[in-house]
Amino acid sequence: MREAVREREFREFAEARQAQLRRSAYLLCGDWHQAQDLTQTALMKLYAAWSRVRRDGNVDAYARTILTRTFIDQQRKGGWREEPVSEPPDLTSTVSATPELRLMMQEALMELSPRYRAVLVLRFWEDWTVEQTAQALRVSPGTVKSQSARGLARLRAIVEDLTGERERTAR
Repeated sequence: MREAVREREFREFAEARQAQLRRSAYLLCGDWHQAQDLTQTALMKLYAAWSRVRRDGNVDAYARTILTRTFIDQQRKGGWREEPVSEPPDLTSTVSATPELRLMMQEALMELSPRYRAVLVLRFWEDWTVEQTAQALRVSPGTVKSQSARGLARLRAIVEDLTGERERTAR
């Protein structure tokens, strides 16, 4: 009976949070297929620790931490491997007021290093605190602050370059 409750609780959590985790994964890696694989890997790791995580508290934070650490680990290993899924990812997303800006920001985000990208996604997309981000990435809060500042500066420079490039080609 206890196992059935555990399975049901995890299934409910996974169904409710999978789309959000996949969007975060996409922001980290820039590829929907890789984001799906990353999400599935994170959910498998979460399932293995579900009893402890459920008992300890913040399951959402733990899931995002697993997702981010898995992404960084895959980048260190020099790539990702494909794992089959039973159905394709749901590619529907919320409509942005300025789709051009959204696409340009995604393109700029993909030009950042994986570490800067992870810090910026956690801090500004997921709206985590410096301390939460530091704990998830296993770095000091000072490192998160400096990487946030450097990552934002680099992101601004990339956006300026892309904006200038698009203005030149539009003429």
